[in-house]
Amino acid sequence: MRSDYFRSAALAAFLVSGTTLAQADSLTLYCAADEAWCQQIKTTFEEKTGITVDMTRKSSGETYAQLRAEAGNPKGDVWWGGTGDPHLQAAEEGLTEEYVSPNRGELHDWAIKQAEAAGNKTVGVYSGALGFGYNKDLLAKNNLPEPKCWADLTKPEYKGQIQMANPNSSGTAYTMLATMVQLMGEDKGFDYLKALHANINQYTKSGSAPIKAAGLGETTIGIVFMHDAVTQTAAGFPIVTVAPCEGTGYEIGSMSLIKGARNPEAARQFYDWALTADMQGKAKDVKSFQLPSNKSAAVSDLTPDLSTIKLIDYDFKKYGSSDERKRLLSKWDTEVSTLPQ
Repeated sequence: MRSDYFRSAALAAFLVSGTTLAQADSLTLYCAADEAWCQQIKTTFEEKTGITVDMTRKSSGETYAQLRAEAGNPKGDVWWGGTGDPHLQAAEEGLTEEYVSPNRGELHDWAIKQAEAAGNKTVGVYSGALGFGYNKDLLAKNNLPEPKCWADLTKPEYKGQIQMANPNSSGTAYTMLATMVQLMGEDKGFDYLKALHANINQYTKSGSAPIKAAGLGETTIGIVFMHDAVTQTAAGFPIVTVAPCEGTGYEIGSMSLIKGARNPEAARQFYDWALTADMQGKAKDVKSFQLPSNKSAAVSDLTPDLSTIKLIDYDFKKYGSSDERKRLLSKWDTEVSTLPQ
């Protein structure tokens, strides 16, 4: 009887060990960039390492909400991409792990500052400026003037012609909300958002969806990061990208290791690889035109030149904080989204 017991115990131990070894060869990735880029990252990492990647693509806000929901039993290992504000909030709330990659010295200062602001619980992987794009064919068909400024988008002639994402689910749209508050002051910023609301035909879940809809002729104007508008132009759609004349905010797309991850070694291996020039330089091959955080990464000629764009001094630490983000989203829900259109 005792020998049967020990044989059973040994078999159980072997099975557990086998499961652990299998897990070491797998990685669960939450990706908050464009689907094509996420698929490229998954495939390339699998080919390079032999590690199987289970990738889920969601917007930044959705991914942050998932991390919170899974905090007691984390299912993901790495959160890659999406605007930095929710990454900072996740760091503040203890949902992500501190880690300093040996490749960090290869990064631009803005990427390292993002890491330092989060106690090294996140790091910048790309950057891009907020703006909008319009379908030039629809604009001409409807005899509409070319919008050049944020103020233009509140004009009555654009009623029903504009899409943006919902800031509760989209990091892009939250950046828009925080940008207006910083650019105009909170009262005037919310007045602007209320006026803009009258011209919005749909709040989408994903931040890049509005410009994809504009490319397909489903709306005239999409408020997005400028690189997302450039992607549509590069794909052959009649989209014109605009850097608003008043100035604009920008994102630092980030990456974080999820606290309590089941595959920490594979997660760190992915993290280190995702900061290399070789990995980041491949983004342009799938028409993702963000500015890479690795100083040596290849950059497409189509990537918007941030030095030519009037950027505000975006306060990532303040607007990425849990309290401020919750407060602004609650105010938008109460004062803007409930208004008639």
